[in-house]
Amino acid sequence: MGIIEQFTGCTISPHKCRCFEKLSDEEQKILAEKSVIVKYKKGEIICKQGSFASHVMYMENGLAKVFIDNGFDTLVLKIIPDGNMLGLSSLSDENDKFQYSAMAYIDSEIKLMDIIYFKQLLSQNSAFAKEIIDIMSNNSVQINGRFFCLTHKQSYGRLADILICLSDRIFKTNEFVLPLSRKDLAGLSGMSSETVIRMLKKFHDDGIIKLEGKNFKILDHSRLKRISEKG
Repeated sequence: MGIIEQFTGCTISPHKCRCFEKLSDEEQKILAEKSVIVKYKKGEIICKQGSFASHVMYMENGLAKVFIDNGFDTLVLKIIPDGNMLGLSSLSDENDKFQYSAMAYIDSEIKLMDIIYFKQLLSQNSAFAKEIIDIMSNNSVQINGRFFCLTHKQSYGRLADILICLSDRIFKTNEFVLPLSRKDLAGLSGMSSETVIRMLKKFHDDGIIKLEGKNFKILDHSRLKRISEKG
């Protein structure tokens, strides 16, 4: 049997959040009353691993990294752009704490929605609940694929995955200002900072990317894709 789907180390699912479209006018009104938009500065902590989850969060504008740590080491799980949610893993009554921390990569605006009313919507609106299940399911599929890539792909393939993810799913352009440090890129791709710096230079010298400080551009997307696929 052939491979049905090419696994990717991308940090975010391509699934679009359409759950709020399933709410009635009255439900949207009440949710708005039980929500607040909070502005976070670059580098500010959005939620803290181990703290009680009083809200489900929706990224209105911005970019954040999601990570876990044990007091000594930190693992970057994913990066969250516009239109994505945080805190869904804390909806269970048995799991009412944040399982990860999140930090703003850039100045961001996030909608904080009261988790009690959010749970009420899940119980009273089946179409809304289905959309949330779809989001969580697609996130799980993405995590599984990412885990496979981190444990089976070679270093160049893992880095290519992250660069394509940034281009295709987060910034949606081949040219952008890269807010991630080399250390963060290393964390996302499961490598050391020194290895990432060396490989970025290799990609640059080979004419695959152009990297000047924070300014990043993919020059040969098809070639980068081939590196990703071959691993």
